[in-house]
Order: sequence, then C-alpha cells, then structure tokens
Amino acid sequence: MRKAAEHGWSRATLMHQVSTGLFERQSEVQKVTNFDRLPPPADSEMVRQALKDPYIFDFITADEGVEEKTLENEIVRNITGLLLELGTGFAFMGRQYQLVVSGRDFYIDLLFYNTRLSRYFVIELKACEFRPEYTGKLGFYVAAVDDLLRNEHDGSTVGLLLCKTKDNTIAEYSLRSTSAPIGVSEFRTADELPEEMRGILPTPEDIASRV
Repeated sequence: MRKAAEHGWSRATLMHQVSTGLFERQSEVQKVTNFDRLPPPADSEMVRQALKDPYIFDFITADEGVEEKTLENEIVRNITGLLLELGTGFAFMGRQYQLVVSGRDFYIDLLFYNTRLSRYFVIELKACEFRPEYTGKLGFYVAAVDDLLRNEHDGSTVGLLLCKTKDNTIAEYSLRSTSAPIGVSEFRTADELPEEMRGILPTPEDIASRV
C-alpha cells in the first residue's frame, strides 16, 4: 500500500506487483551486487532498492534455447511491460545503443535512464547461465557510458546483467574485483511461471491500457 501511494500505481498495477511477488524479489537475500562499496554510500541503498531478482517478463513466451537477439526483440516489442517491471523512473534510451570508443563501434543491448536516481542503467541480456567473463564486458560499457554520455549532474552509471540462471557464489566472486557498480539478476518468462500465476497476471494489452 505504501509503494502504491509512493509510485501512484493503479489497482491493476498493484495487483500485478503483488501477484509477481515484488516484495520478495526486492529483498536483499536474493540480490547479487557490489553496491555495498559502489556507487557512493549516499546512493547505494536507493540503487539497490531499484533492482529485483528475478525479473518477471511475463509478457514473453520464450522457447528453450531462445537466442538473445530474439529475447531482446520481444522485450523491446513489449516495452510497456518492461518499463512496468523495471519500476518507477526508468526511461528507455535505446536498444543496441551505439558507443564509439577509439574509432570502434560497440553496442549496448538496452540503455535506460532513471529520472529519479539521475543515472544511466546499462542492461545486458544473456539467455544462458551466468559466466564470470560477462561482468568484464558490462564493466567496459558502464565505464564508456560514464565518459561519453554522463553529465556533471548524473550519478555513476549502473550495470545490470540479466541471465537465465546464476550461481550466487560465482557471481559474487566475479563482482569483487570490478570497479563498476553492477548487479546480477535472473529473469523468468511467461512459460516458466506457475500455471496459477499465469492465470491472474494481466496481459501486456491490459497493462498498456492502464499505464
């Protein structure tokens, strides 16, 4: 109820958040981040609260072994559902967002700006189990966005790696040596949700009509 009042949720949005277990997914037990030391202490709690684990992409039905490009296509096609799942303040900046570093082109899967936290969020999608090398690439993107896009009034850029599955211990070890603020979360698609949950979740069209 407090969150609904804070964010101005409609009844349908509130029911959606309850049915997908938002409270549990925002608990500190599940999250794997390095936000205890990055970004600065004044911001770390706010940034930590913005993340979830797992993310529920109930607007996507993905077959086993789906390619990351297909997953990305579905997410962008259902951008309203994605913004609802990410939370308040997220603005979509682009897909395969181009960065030019030393004359070479690099492309971020999804780039967002959070107007409440005043910082960029770089999201990389991996339709597989987490691997330690993924944090290196994401850290590079975070550093590049900090230098190329961030202005003097923005907070430090945050990276979010969304994987099909992850081992928390491996993910935690991988984040210890990186200097970029990064969180690692799993995601679930519609075909992975319990049957009883699928029946009570609103459709993307229903959500869009209420946003």
